[in-house]
Amino acid sequence: MKLDHSIAVFLLVWSSIGLAADPELRMLSEHPVEGMRGGNLSGLARCGEQLWTVSDRDDDQIYRLDTRDKVWKAEAVLIDVPTVPNDPGRTLAMKAQSALRALAGNGKLDFEGITCDPAGNLYVLSETYSAILKVPRTGNLLWLRVSPQMLTMARENGLLAHANALFEGLVITGFLDTEIWLAAERQKRGLVKIERLHFPPFNVVWNCFSVCVVMTEEGLAPQPPQFPDSRWVDKDFSDIALFNKKLFLLDRNAFKICRHEMLTGKQERCWSFAADALVPSRQYAARHGMTEALLVDAQGAWIGVDNNFATRADGESRPIVWRFAAPAGGWDANP
Repeated sequence: MKLDHSIAVFLLVWSSIGLAADPELRMLSEHPVEGMRGGNLSGLARCGEQLWTVSDRDDDQIYRLDTRDKVWKAEAVLIDVPTVPNDPGRTLAMKAQSALRALAGNGKLDFEGITCDPAGNLYVLSETYSAILKVPRTGNLLWLRVSPQMLTMARENGLLAHANALFEGLVITGFLDTEIWLAAERQKRGLVKIERLHFPPFNVVWNCFSVCVVMTEEGLAPQPPQFPDSRWVDKDFSDIALFNKKLFLLDRNAFKICRHEMLTGKQERCWSFAADALVPSRQYAARHGMTEALLVDAQGAWIGVDNNFATRADGESRPIVWRFAAPAGGWDANP
């Protein structure tokens, strides 16, 4: 059913007012990234002073970023990935769609997120299998043992219902790094938390301690008015970051970073990055947002763009990482 003209006008005005209420972040710099074989920058992690990234088209390597110059260099680090131990809960349609995407050039594992623990171990998220690969500083790679209960509870709450709309980002939190938060992408989107449980003698399983699904959300939201022919699209999350005991979600289609508290996942405040990200020279011929990587620190935020080999208006066709200044008053500020 088409919306009545007056209703459409009301929604447009309402969306503009709502977006104006979110403070705009200021872009400090942008950095094209060279050397990613498959392009498609899909996550960012910081280990000490070193930045890392992944591509959703590369199953056999991750990338160390040389950030000394304006144009960053991606240095491939080969990884010997063990076989995924199981494949619970994916429907036949999901498996078929993943196979077709792999034939079209996407990675079979579809790496969509990367994070780091204080010990320097990396963790890489496979969207295809909703599985987490540990890349230790020393020793062999291994898939974390995640209880099937997590996937069961996520699907019971309406998450992970569509192929290529599963988990998009992860971050490690908690005392002694005992919690992993996962951001479910869209239709519904949400937050899922698993915790590390020890069973004697050395059996470690990641499972839900009390509740797995912390929050869910569905529906449509307006793209920012700077977006060409902006419209209402599915709400989505494309990455998650941790700073100062708060979670920060990359709200891709709304061009926002939103702060969420950790007990209930409640959204507390958002900041828009649309004004600088959507100047005409930086626009792509795309119907949705293309940011897929987020890091937050006291000085600001890093946001990575998965351009999917598209060329933007100024001719740039490499993946991009933007640096935005922290908002006035810092990330802890309230409206």
